[in-house]
Amino acid sequence: MIVVPVYNMILAPDATVYFQPEQLRRSSGGKDVAVNEKVVLIVAKENGNHADMKADQFYPIGVAGVITDLKEQGFATIRMQYRVNLEDVSVNPDHTIRLSLSRRPEIDDLDRAAEQEKRKGLVKEMRRFASGFQWAETADYFIDQIDTIEMAACVMSPILDISNEERYSILAEDSRAKRAETIEKLLYEFMEVGRITNEAATSQQQEYQQRYKEAAIKRQMEHLQKELDEMHPENVTDVQKFEQRIRTSGMNDDARKEAEKVLGRLRQEGKEGVEAAMLYDYLDFVTTLSWKKEEAEHIDLKEARRILDEDHYGLGKVKERIIQQIAVMNLKRRQSGSILLFVGAPGTGKTSIGKSIARALGRKYARVSLGGVHDESDIRGHRRTYIGSMPGRIMDGIHKSGVSNPVMVLDEIDKLSDSFHGSPASALLEVLDPEQNNTFTDHYMNAPYDLSDVLFICTANSLDTIPRPLLDRMEVIAFQGYTPLEKLQIARVHLVPKSMESMGISPEQMTISDEALNTLISDYTMEAGVRGLRKRIDTLCRTLAVRVASEPEAVVNVTPEIVREELDTRPIRHDAILPVPKAGVVTGLAWTPLGGDILYIESILTKGKGKLTITGQLGDVMKESAQIAVSLVKSLFPEEAELFRDHDLHIHVPAGAVPKDGPSAGVTLTTALASLLTGRIVDPHLAMTGEVALRGAVTPIGGLPEKLMAAQRAGVKKVFIPRDNLYDLKDVAQEVKDRIEIVPVDNVQDILIAAGIMEAEAVAA
Repeated sequence: MIVVPVYNMILAPDATVYFQPEQLRRSSGGKDVAVNEKVVLIVAKENGNHADMKADQFYPIGVAGVITDLKEQGFATIRMQYRVNLEDVSVNPDHTIRLSLSRRPEIDDLDRAAEQEKRKGLVKEMRRFASGFQWAETADYFIDQIDTIEMAACVMSPILDISNEERYSILAEDSRAKRAETIEKLLYEFMEVGRITNEAATSQQQEYQQRYKEAAIKRQMEHLQKELDEMHPENVTDVQKFEQRIRTSGMNDDARKEAEKVLGRLRQEGKEGVEAAMLYDYLDFVTTLSWKKEEAEHIDLKEARRILDEDHYGLGKVKERIIQQIAVMNLKRRQSGSILLFVGAPGTGKTSIGKSIARALGRKYARVSLGGVHDESDIRGHRRTYIGSMPGRIMDGIHKSGVSNPVMVLDEIDKLSDSFHGSPASALLEVLDPEQNNTFTDHYMNAPYDLSDVLFICTANSLDTIPRPLLDRMEVIAFQGYTPLEKLQIARVHLVPKSMESMGISPEQMTISDEALNTLISDYTMEAGVRGLRKRIDTLCRTLAVRVASEPEAVVNVTPEIVREELDTRPIRHDAILPVPKAGVVTGLAWTPLGGDILYIESILTKGKGKLTITGQLGDVMKESAQIAVSLVKSLFPEEAELFRDHDLHIHVPAGAVPKDGPSAGVTLTTALASLLTGRIVDPHLAMTGEVALRGAVTPIGGLPEKLMAAQRAGVKKVFIPRDNLYDLKDVAQEVKDRIEIVPVDNVQDILIAAGIMEAEAVAA
């Protein structure tokens, strides 16, 4: 048995093919071949040198036949008999091919009489077709041999303009009726290209041939255009380029219809058209957008945790929530989950951790800044009727990422604002709703796009300005401020090495002691995050770069003294406990965007008629707390309250240039007034936070971790907190809890007793 590989050739049972005898000898390893010897023809997927063929380069179906005639100076005739399935194909060292095979069954559903009629019609048309060429006599010889429709395809095979895959598909068809129909259609199409102007003999033939004529013309034009494009790629027109992109983009039906509609307008406009530039920009955007739905991949939780720990120090609660999200995505085989909202002070790592999450997931990262956005079209895009229209920031971020499933950080979502251009926050409702964003429609694209695979992460400094409907679609994760110890570790591991590298300073040229870093943290920064600390470290390294450049061989050891000498700013004065305590002055705690601070409540009585004065830029809530505190103290100390009748009361909160408000100063105001009336001094090492009711109950507050960190920094030893806030202590750093005595209270009288203002016996009575 001789195995002969062929390429770009139509094979079919009941057909005859012709080979050079030398080709058969080469396939048999140089042995002589003889009549009646069995031959198997197999189809190669790609054209190549016979000596370089490999077993996996052949299609799985071939055809078996026998040599019927052998002429040394002419052709070897092979009559193909039946199709075979190829099994265990291998190439021998002498380049012959060894295989095992089995006969492939046929579906014999072809009417013999109808087949002969069609064959005769094809033979007639082939003669007419060949008569216009110089090789008509040679063609007639082969046409005379046609006894089946399959034979007609083999005869025309050398000149048919179809691909190798299309030729093989004829052999792979099990149904003889379908195979005959395919061959008939193929041959008529091809012959129509040669005589496209001839009219059919009858109206029925005219209609029949017209259908194939159109298909043949389009096929020929595509083929010729493809060849021209390959020869001159610089001449490919924009229309042709976009046609190809639309076909291969994988966009949904709605988007394809819109793109084809715009392409039609571009074709009519031409390059010099008024709208040509706008149409080109649109097509360029939608055809380069990633429409492919990425497969959900398994994420290694240990590796993800390692990456998060490598990029960020601390933030244990945040990292654990992210790991939970990844675990859920692994189990559900989904690309995204809950919409996360990171809330915290500036510099706490909200934005940068989004990039770490993308790295942990092995996905692209996209950041969209929403600060100051006041136009709905910034989210939904502009309609193309406007001059200078462009897609919204969401779709622009997807486009720049190059994938359909990036990790997208929507930064500063609390800085959105409304205007007469619409509400950007309302436009984000669809983007951040998992039930709706699979059909998000950008006005510029005017076609739906699936955002369900995008992992959205939002950031904000405060929840106060975020509309409630938008907030309900997100899961809030609080970023607490860093403790001094955490800041030291962040500076040592991340900030100092990066700053030294950016300034061109090597570790051998400069070292920074922990004492110097603690000086930077305590005396030159006042923040919950580390952004200001990074700036100070950059400034220090930049100034010390002069020393390093002047003395390359010397080693600069940075001490606290060098820090104070080199930095061009004065140390920050932090509020600390009062060195001289006084009646009527009590230490309170306040939350600020920078992470928290201590807050003194000062009160004084002067001769007057019972007038109440409140200063310090207090908001309405704190003013009401002051009025509640006055009434409560009058009820608790009825005898001393007589002083309010013939004295004016002045309550002041220092730093009057800074606005202050919030429901957490009630107990401090009450304690300060009680201290003033009784004349008993409250220890300045004792601080408190909580709101108070007229019945004396201490109600819960927010921002407890930041307030306790401020108390520790100021040197406070004991802090009274509402008992309802005990659960929040789990978010407080252990370093802070170890240094401060935290006392939960239910009633303001508990604080007054502990502060030495009120006797326990009086309360019991």
